[in-house]
Amino acid sequence: MQVHQTDFSKGSVKRNIMEVAIPMVAAQLLNLLYNIVDRIYIGMIPEVGQLALGGLGLCFPIIMMVTAFTNLFGGAAPLCGIARGAGDEEEAERIMGNAFAMLLVSGVVLMTVGLVFHKPILYLFGASDVTYQYAADYMTIYLLGTIPVMIALGMNPYINSQGFARIGMLTVFLGAIINIVLDPIFIFVFDLGVRGAAIATVISQACSAVWVLKFLTGSQAVLRLKRSSMKLSATRVKNITALGLSSFVMSFTNSLVQVACNATLQQFGGDLYISIMTILNSIREIAQTPANGLTSGSSPVLSFNYGEKQYKKVRQGIWFVAAVCIIYTMVIWGMMFLCPRFFIGIFNREPELMEAAIPAMHVYFFGFFMMALQFAGQNAFTALGKAKFAVFFSLLRKVVIVVPLTLALPRIGGLGVMGVFLAEPISNFIGGTACFVTMLCTVMPELRKNEKVKSEEKGKSQ
Repeated sequence: MQVHQTDFSKGSVKRNIMEVAIPMVAAQLLNLLYNIVDRIYIGMIPEVGQLALGGLGLCFPIIMMVTAFTNLFGGAAPLCGIARGAGDEEEAERIMGNAFAMLLVSGVVLMTVGLVFHKPILYLFGASDVTYQYAADYMTIYLLGTIPVMIALGMNPYINSQGFARIGMLTVFLGAIINIVLDPIFIFVFDLGVRGAAIATVISQACSAVWVLKFLTGSQAVLRLKRSSMKLSATRVKNITALGLSSFVMSFTNSLVQVACNATLQQFGGDLYISIMTILNSIREIAQTPANGLTSGSSPVLSFNYGEKQYKKVRQGIWFVAAVCIIYTMVIWGMMFLCPRFFIGIFNREPELMEAAIPAMHVYFFGFFMMALQFAGQNAFTALGKAKFAVFFSLLRKVVIVVPLTLALPRIGGLGVMGVFLAEPISNFIGGTACFVTMLCTVMPELRKNEKVKSEEKGKSQ
């Protein structure tokens, strides 16, 4: 198989970012299909679709927890880019090998804990006696596939960091297509309901995991996954977790927010509003995926150029990503505001749900474009190895702002369930602005200073 590799050291930084980002956006959209297709089919199950959708929504915090630990080690792929940019490919391989070993260890632990304690966890997360069975049917099967899920999602960034964005896209494409084909077969033909959706997801992720491992151990990879590179080093594990902590915190806090939302909605609105939140979360994932794909695609390019001391290119890349993200999120916000029935109807068309979901959607997505500031700022910190800033702003938006507001607003002025939906736009305005402004005040001056020093050194050498 002939594969294309983008050379980050040559050409326009904008072109390099788009060359990596376009297949990565496609890959993330395909990856989103794993869960979105499940929700679409489950929401359409005759008679029980709404309740089954609510049960699936209760599983999101646990799925996000698996994703959090995946990101903890997969999110350190920029370290490989920085090491490659500095010319140390041996160290880059050791970083990747250590990350793979930690994915395996954490996968076994998460699977065991989840299977043993899933019942009390689901009730804690807002399950009722009606929705628990749907949630348990999905969750227990999904947890059995924890390790292949973590390998597929956690190791794919190390393919992208080497410049093989199309291979990274094909990784996800393979699993997504298998999932799309298997979902209706297991859900409707075999009449397995939510269990069928979980089985299809696990099988498809296992196929993606095999594909990832085949490529990373093959001859065409620049950095190869070797047994010798998996020998754990305390320093490398510390560096990997320090940088991956930002992505971990983002996923972990997403899980925490979802727990707070589901528990509060169960108290103030019941199972109907948990189903609505499941739909709104699904729409948000669809809407923000292109922005996430662009920032993720820019990360290996920025990391490589930072390691190569091409500071002007790094600055150009950051501004380019920010501008595109802001424009895109403004356009998608307008579409969601004008056509809420279309987006909600993708998942469920029951009149009662539609009537309650439309006003909730307008509140939840108000000022959606402010999320672009969070994406751009957070990505710049992560790509340049500034883990502390990235972690801080993840915690600020979700833990310091969203969770307290989710718990408090429904009790203020009779807001009720609308208070839960209002917490999201408030956090976008405050958290997004704080993150982006801090990035402008810290990263940009540092890059300009480094660029000046490099120019002076070059002048002296001549």
